[in-house]
Amino acid sequence: MKVCLIVEGAYPYVTGGVSSWVQGLMLSMPDVEFVVQTIAAAPCADRQFKYKIPSNVSEIQEVYLLDDDYVDNRTQKKITLTGEEYDAFEKLLFEDSPDWDVVIRFFAEKDISLNALLSGRDFFKMSLDYYNANYRRVVFSDFLWTMRSLYLPLFTILKSRTEKADLYHSVSSGYAGIWGSMEKCIHGAPFLMSEHGLYTREREEEIIKADWVSGIYKDIWISQFKKIGECCYGHADKVVSLFEEAREFQIELGCEADKTVVIPNGVDYRKYEDIPGKDKGDEYINIGAILRVTPIKDVKTMLRAFALAKNKNPMLKLWIMGSLDEAKEYAQECRDMVRDMKLADVVFTGIVDVKAYIGKMDFLILTSISEGQPLCILEGFASRLPCIATNVGNSRGLIEGERDDYGHAGFIVPVMGVSEIARAVLRLAEDETGRRKMGEAGYRRARKYYDEVDVFDTYRKLYEELAGNKEVV
Repeated sequence: MKVCLIVEGAYPYVTGGVSSWVQGLMLSMPDVEFVVQTIAAAPCADRQFKYKIPSNVSEIQEVYLLDDDYVDNRTQKKITLTGEEYDAFEKLLFEDSPDWDVVIRFFAEKDISLNALLSGRDFFKMSLDYYNANYRRVVFSDFLWTMRSLYLPLFTILKSRTEKADLYHSVSSGYAGIWGSMEKCIHGAPFLMSEHGLYTREREEEIIKADWVSGIYKDIWISQFKKIGECCYGHADKVVSLFEEAREFQIELGCEADKTVVIPNGVDYRKYEDIPGKDKGDEYINIGAILRVTPIKDVKTMLRAFALAKNKNPMLKLWIMGSLDEAKEYAQECRDMVRDMKLADVVFTGIVDVKAYIGKMDFLILTSISEGQPLCILEGFASRLPCIATNVGNSRGLIEGERDDYGHAGFIVPVMGVSEIARAVLRLAEDETGRRKMGEAGYRRARKYYDEVDVFDTYRKLYEELAGNKEVV
């Protein structure tokens, strides 16, 4: 069986939950050939693989959303849309329910320049008509350039190469899902989409808060990502979510209920059986944060809460374990914050082997403003550690349990709730017996319901159901 695995902003250049999951999935199926199709914002000369690529990966194909439009000069000629194409593009830009098959076929069948398309008469006319009807209070040139910049990444994906495979599997909706939808239309093979987060909702939250999108254009950006989501849900044969609430949200966004299936994240608890424990003589109460230092993880709230707790218990020590490279400016702001607050006993380790550190921790903490089903909580459970986590994604379900009576495996706290997080830190720090009891509850829960072996076996069965039990190509 040959599978195209499509990822956006992740594997193999970014570490973290989704990338680790992708690596584990491919390693679990050594007899399946994988082609990894990876989407990044722009080329980067010093970008390096963060994973040892499995031997069953035959190729890694890349596309850059903000790359130059490399085309032969002969294709820079004027582009004229047919009536059907014009209607499809106009609905795509400014209305609901575009005919995605017409748009996909346009890019598949014609060797076109995106510069010529976005600067062409038809794109200009449909933009001008919508501007005159809705946006005459702003400068037209600004409106037109906004439309061009908004649709360039989407059209770049639609113009990307395709690969003939037995199955297409995107690890999100968004641009990865569009790539999978396009390849299904062109090659006719089944398309599976997994959502580790809720891409459409996350983009909406991001745009609402963003400074780089002028307020008057936010609705257009949000509408675009909703239409992209509808395309992905429409073309996918199966849509996977990590937990029931996420599945219900997918249906609310327009996915047919009979396409949806819940497959949780998993952890191989066996790999954590012989991890090194706390160093002899270490009297600190060690708090572990396994995360990429990025705004969505809200490390600044974590630091403020730690500072409050540290004032009352000087034996606390915070270990922030994960990449500092994904959002370098934010990571530097966090380090500057530690310095300016004169906050002792905060360690930024960078990327490390989590299993070499996690056994030395007393409990974990996660203060994200958005999550799906955090793998770091499951890693903590596999190490018999409780966790403090913000009430996002499926954190409550993991910590409090959804199908068992094992008991709580930590505390749920409000997003950005500095004082509440600090109080939870102090409660766990001062109750060693309670920590052990909660850690054992998490361990039992991980073994029973979140065994990685079972999770990847479920994916194998889903692959075989969709594509048939085919030999490696």
